[in-house]
Order: sequence, then C-alpha cells, then structure tokens
Amino acid sequence: MDQLGPVQRRSPLAGDTETDVVIVGAGFTGLWTAYYLLQADPGLSVTLVEQEYAGFGASGRNGGWFSAEPPGKMDQYAASQGKEAALRLQQEMFSTIDEVIAVADQHGIDASIRKDGLLYFATNSAQMSRLRERVRASADWGWPAEDMTLLSAAELSERVRIAGGVGAFFTPHAARVDPARLVRGLADVVESLGGTIYEDTTATEFGPHRVETDRGKVRAKHVIIALEGYLSRISGQGRRMLPMNSSMIITEPLDDGAWESVAWSGAETLGDAAHSFTYMQRTDDRRIALGGRGVPYNFRSSFDWDGRTNQQAITQLIERLHALFPGVAQTPIAQSWTGILGVPRDWSGTVSYDSATGVGMAGGYVGHGVSATNLAGRTLADFILGRDSHLTRLGWIDRSARKWEPEPIRWFGASALYRVYGAADALESRSSSGKTSFLAKAASAVAGR
Repeated sequence: MDQLGPVQRRSPLAGDTETDVVIVGAGFTGLWTAYYLLQADPGLSVTLVEQEYAGFGASGRNGGWFSAEPPGKMDQYAASQGKEAALRLQQEMFSTIDEVIAVADQHGIDASIRKDGLLYFATNSAQMSRLRERVRASADWGWPAEDMTLLSAAELSERVRIAGGVGAFFTPHAARVDPARLVRGLADVVESLGGTIYEDTTATEFGPHRVETDRGKVRAKHVIIALEGYLSRISGQGRRMLPMNSSMIITEPLDDGAWESVAWSGAETLGDAAHSFTYMQRTDDRRIALGGRGVPYNFRSSFDWDGRTNQQAITQLIERLHALFPGVAQTPIAQSWTGILGVPRDWSGTVSYDSATGVGMAGGYVGHGVSATNLAGRTLADFILGRDSHLTRLGWIDRSARKWEPEPIRWFGASALYRVYGAADALESRSSSGKTSFLAKAASAVAGR
C-alpha cells in the first residue's frame, strides 16, 4: 500500500439509503461479489460500506498467494455436502487462479501476477514425510498426478537454495500477486461498472434486508456480510470467527550477492512443512516477503487495528528468514505488518445465503482467501441473481460450525496450540525418525485442525 502512495479516501455514507444489494466490507470478497453482479446485471444498484478504505484488511495485507488449495478441510466438506460436492469445490479452486488472471488482464490491473506454482519445502525427515502424505491425500481429492511433484534436495536447490532443505513438493496450481495493486485496481473497476463504495462508514449491526451503520441505515433486498476476521466486531458475532494474526516482514531489495546466495530465479510462492507455518514470495523488485503466525491470537479477539506488529513476531520472522536464507542476513528489513484472517471452529470456510432474509455471508478462508474470495464472490452473485448453478451446490455451501469457546478458554487454547507446535517443530528437527511429533498430533486433534 505504501508503494502505491497515499490512499485517497472515498466519501462516507451521507444518511439513510436504499439499494438492491448492500455489501459490508470492501475487501476481496465484497469487491468480487459486486464485480460479478454488475457484470451480469448492470442495472442493479450495488452499494459497499467499508469502515476504513477498500483493501484495508486482509485483502491488502496478505502474502500474495493465489493457491488452488481449498479454504478448509476436504473431509469436512465431504461430510457436509457429499464427496462429489467436495470434489467440485476443488476443481473450481483450480480454475479460479486463471479466472482472476483473466479479469486482471481484461481490465488492465497490473498486480505483478505470475503463475510459477507453489513450492512446499522440508528441512527434516518428518516434514518430508508429511509432504509425501500431502501428495497421497491431494490425489484422493482430485489433484492430477502430473501436477504434484516431489523434489529431492538437489532438485529443490535448482529452484531455490533453502538452508537445510531436504526436499519439496511442487504444484503449478498457484501464482504470485501484489495484493494491494489487485484490491485497489478491483475497487476502481467496480466503481467504473456502477458500484458505489462508501468508506469511513462503520457497520454496527445487520438483519433481514438492512444494515445499521454509524452514518445511517441501508435498506436492501440483499445483504452480504464480507468481513472475514473482522466479523467479531459486529454485535452478536463475537464467537463465530476467531480473528487470527498473520504477520509479515519484507526486506529491502537484495543486492546481486544476496540473490546469488538464494538462487531464487522464478516467482514460485514458498511455504514450509513446519507446524508453525511460514510462507514467502519473491517480489518483482527483488525483495523477499515472509509471513507467519508470530503471536497468533490476542485475548478477547482483540487485535491492533492498524496492523502494527508485535516485536516478538518480528523477531521470530527475522530469525526464520535468516535461518532459511543465511545470505540475506545483511539485507535490512524494510517493513513489518499484521493482517487478520478468519478461522471458524472447524477450520473450514463457507458461503451461505438465506433467500427468506436476503442475508448472505462468506468467509473463514483460514489463510487461502486470495483465491477463495473470487470463488465466493461468484457464488454469492449466483445466489443473489437466483441462479441454481454448479457454484451454489459446491461442498462449502451453507455449512455452520459450532461457536468458539468463551474466554479465557479460547485464549488459553489458541496460545497453547502454537506453543506446542513450536515444541513439536523443535523435536522433529532433532529426530531422524521421519515421524510427526506426538505433540503436534495431539494439538491438532484438540484444535480440530
């Protein structure tokens, strides 16, 4: 966002109004929903209300991964809607990447998108065993065998030099993106199609055919809630979604020597196979952006509204960066920031719509929202337009997870989970058994991951 210059804020809502569709939240979910509605029916009046500015939340703060990975657990989707519906969801995730690229090209949105795939790497034998299991599990859920490649340590180093790398899993079904350019470009396109975006307008409550804001009431035939992790700020929604912190650091541009040490010539998105997961991308201007959970959850679902990053998280991320890429240790860190992602109690996202009340909702993408939001937007548009399409029958439709535990149980549980994962990673790094730590298995079972 800083590289794009100061944000020119749009006007707030100026009092009570009526519209065909009101969308709460001008991030990717809301903007994609508006885009597909206006493409299908230019005569619709579509209004978005946003507390800050378009892309302020996770849509402008993420790691820039377009991944075909589903926004949740496939066995959950199969149990809810049947295996065929779950398989269709996976197939739609494959096509979503190309759909977003096509829309960006059509409207001239230069978001540095490059489809070079996704590389998950391992730094010990237990992690490598999990990557082999990932291949087996992905095949069961529709991933073509030719699109899943296990790499040896030598083959990994030909793509990128990871200190201690013992192997990797590669799939072409992913792309890198500059999220800020994409979300701001998409907001401009929505306005050019006739959509209205009110910024500096805080939604406080919603119900059938209405949204209450601090600037007035919006009445509409259809109400779409597109707040993801920020849903916890709406009255009555505090335990529906856990707002999880995901923090990032980004380096200054690397000099030639540092790039030679990394040998990362492509634009693959990178992720590790550790339990305390970190993710990376290489930007067009020769930087490395690395993110992870850091301090994942704050008591009573609180978080720093402006995205300032806890110093402990910054230290952990810098240490991880230097452990993986020792040759960049002398490259300064340019910035850090934190975004909020939404986590349902069953760790699986959903899209829902109630025709009786006109209220629809999407979210809980558990970190895969850059791609899943596009699919959610297309799906919500079909619901609003009354289409009984293949999208409205996918495996993530109308799922309802139980609420998160009340405090302080929620805080103790979330905090302990990532401490145990850290301990599990340490144990696995010292073991040659190739087995996942019993600590991680126990933690995941309790958490429902």
